[in-house]
Amino acid sequence: MYSRLINKETKLAVIGLGYVGLPIALEFAKKISVIGFDIKKDRVDMMKNKIDPSKELPSEAFDNCDIEFTSDIEDLRKASFYIIAVPTPTDEYNLPDMKPVLGASQTVGEVLNEGNYVVYESTVYPGATEEECVPVLEENSGLKYIDQFKVGFSPERINPGDKVNTLTSIVKVSSGCDEESAENIAKVYELVIKAGIHRASSIKVAEASKIIENTQRDINIAFMNELSIIFNRMDINTFEVLEAAGTKWNFLKFFPGLVGGHCIGVDPYYLTHKAKQLGYHVQMVNSGRFINDSMGGYVAKQIVKKLVKAGKHIQNSKILIMGVTFKENVSDIRNSKVVDVYRELLSYGVKVDVIDPYADKDEVREEYQFELSQEISDDYDVIVMAVSHDKYLALKESYFVSITNKSALFVDVKGFYRNRIKELNYWSL
Repeated sequence: MYSRLINKETKLAVIGLGYVGLPIALEFAKKISVIGFDIKKDRVDMMKNKIDPSKELPSEAFDNCDIEFTSDIEDLRKASFYIIAVPTPTDEYNLPDMKPVLGASQTVGEVLNEGNYVVYESTVYPGATEEECVPVLEENSGLKYIDQFKVGFSPERINPGDKVNTLTSIVKVSSGCDEESAENIAKVYELVIKAGIHRASSIKVAEASKIIENTQRDINIAFMNELSIIFNRMDINTFEVLEAAGTKWNFLKFFPGLVGGHCIGVDPYYLTHKAKQLGYHVQMVNSGRFINDSMGGYVAKQIVKKLVKAGKHIQNSKILIMGVTFKENVSDIRNSKVVDVYRELLSYGVKVDVIDPYADKDEVREEYQFELSQEISDDYDVIVMAVSHDKYLALKESYFVSITNKSALFVDVKGFYRNRIKELNYWSL
């Protein structure tokens, strides 16, 4: 398989061309022949014109790439090595939604031939690849797992917006269903991953390694958020406490904030789901999830309390929320906890404007049913710096003063403006 790919006797196909799939497809396309497949034709058309729909990659990233973009399943028959990189979200009850990855498995199963490889990058709970995805591949291909086709798991480690820790510079975990496939899959990824490959002993180990990466971060951030709630009652700035504690060499540098997105705010639920199937009630992970999922409402309530304390009439107050994406300098709005702040404030009857230079207004309307403000006024009672985009961090306090009423409140969710706000009333987590 490896020799056929590097000699361009066959092709590698990437199914799902979002934040994860497109960068992988383009990197491979610099070395071997690639088919980039996505079910959304409008996205495919953009990529054919060297436009990244996720706004992460410049047009130059498409240069000198041997890649064919398509939404036609029949084109996938030209490949022998398939990488599935579709989203794995949760539903409204925080249960794993496996429909995208199972749908992709069905698509690949329909074109799968004997001797082909299928590698999953979508984050799932340990065991899901072999217990849920492989049966779909077998059913739709009529082939027998391991004997007639190979499967592996290599968890994605893409960090949207990060220009330092990029795809090629992060060690890649890979695995296969047997020794032969594990080695072949690792060698294929070595074509593009400069940092090297960690060969996991099994697919389950690789799956578990990914699920705990984000769960670990979730739990640590939850601890910081709980500390911020405690310190707020003591009138202590949490970031000053963390700055002091951080002078010790082994202090872990995590910070409070809104935990959303399609990884940290989602992956722990896949682990708790599997644990429940095994008859174990997860306590620490669930507690962390509860704290982090509650922080949007908490921030909104603190704002309302401070407005009341300042003698403001809630229904007559105006608030500007700056930023709605799930993290800074990206356009991704999936599972944004800023929306929780917005909705909680609306429930008190406050007038709220939301702006964001990265978010797509149509996507926000479709996903969350509200409109991004195209213009801002000059009479806000509160400014909420919800997402610390670089464009926002470049603004000076004089700008915020110019768009606010006297004695306005500046809410700095992530503490980036600490010691920079002197005229406005300042509060952070």
